Amino acid sequence: MVKRYLTGAGYGLGSWLQQRITAVIMLISAIVFFIFVAYIALHVDSGISSWQFVFQSIFVKIFVQVFVIALVLHSWVGIRDLWMDYVSCSALRLTLYVLTILWLLGSLMYSIKILWIV
Repeated sequence: MVKRYLTGAGYGLGSWLQQRITAVIMLISAIVFFIFVAYIALHVDSGISSWQFVFQSIFVKIFVQVFVIALVLHSWVGIRDLWMDYVSCSALRLTLYVLTILWLLGSLMYSIKILWIV
C-alpha cells in the first residue's frame, strides 16, 4: 500500500502539463492583448471614456478573465512546487498552502469584481 504524505508526491505529469498549458494561454493572450491595445491606441480617442467603452465589451471581459484564471492556476502550481521543495516543516508548509490559496482566490474574486461588477 502506498502512503501519501503532505510532501505532494504524485503531482508530476499533471502539474507539468497544467503549467505548460496555462503558460501557452497566457503567452497567446498577452500577444493578442498587446496587438489589440496598440490598434485601439492608434484608432480610438485617448480619453478615458473611450477606453472604458472599449473595455466594456463582453469579448474583452471574457478574454481578460480567461487570462486571469490561467495566471492563477499557473501561479498555484509554481508556488506549490516552491513550498514542496524548500519548506521541510509540514505544519509550516500546510500553512503556506492555505495562505497561498486564500491569496489566489482573493485575487481571482477581485478580478471578477473589477471586470464584471464595476
